[in-house]
Amino acid sequence: MADAQRIRDHIDTGPRFREADAVRLNRLFHGNDTHEMLTSLLQDGLAGDVAVISSFGAESAVLLHLVSQIDPAIPVLFLETGKHFPETLAYRDLLQERFGLKDLRSLTADPEMLAAKDESGLRWNYDPDGCCDIRKVQPLAKALIGFDATITGRKGFQASTRANLPRFEIDNSDKQGRLKINPLIDWSPEVIAAYVAEHDLPPHPLVAEGYPSIGCSPCTSKVVAGEDPRAGRWRGWDKTECGIHVPGGPDESGGELPPEFDPVF
Repeated sequence: MADAQRIRDHIDTGPRFREADAVRLNRLFHGNDTHEMLTSLLQDGLAGDVAVISSFGAESAVLLHLVSQIDPAIPVLFLETGKHFPETLAYRDLLQERFGLKDLRSLTADPEMLAAKDESGLRWNYDPDGCCDIRKVQPLAKALIGFDATITGRKGFQASTRANLPRFEIDNSDKQGRLKINPLIDWSPEVIAAYVAEHDLPPHPLVAEGYPSIGCSPCTSKVVAGEDPRAGRWRGWDKTECGIHVPGGPDESGGELPPEFDPVF
């Protein structure tokens, strides 16, 4: 593994994608419907080697269904933190079978790091950022070394930190210039619901119980009417993201804000 990393350090002399590439892609797909955009990206190889990041949460079925209709063999990365609701794990298995996903990869934390930094398994209770780093951020960073781009299920209506994200942005967290694609960023709750109904997609069982956004069980609570869908995540903490997605608009990512349009299925 160390030798492979040294080789990669010599080969990767610069970022895969640059900020100007995100700007061009946002312009190129201005007004295109989501399925058409994803088809071009995946079938024409415009984004290189791509992986989908999925939490198998409240609305994950929509993105996974879209992608599976184009290429069911695309790698789907799931962060198995060891803290998920049992319903989420059952939902993951259901969607994998239902959509014929051929390359589902469950990413886990390094056992030695867990033993050193979270032996009790209770770090979430006093340091949720540290818990997320161990169980999500670092395992994902390791898994993404071989990918040029990621596809996320983020949506603008989920939280104020996501409201102005573009369809395409650059993730420079590891200085590799990885492209981050947000195909559902413009989709409203009504469009999501219509797509689910049209394709008869199975819901996450916890949504009906008051969980519109679902993460690890210790850090997820029910949401009351009028709250942001993600208000139940890390309630009581000054924390809105786990760390695998760095919030930011075009000033940080180099992308343009997406145009207003109605997504077409």
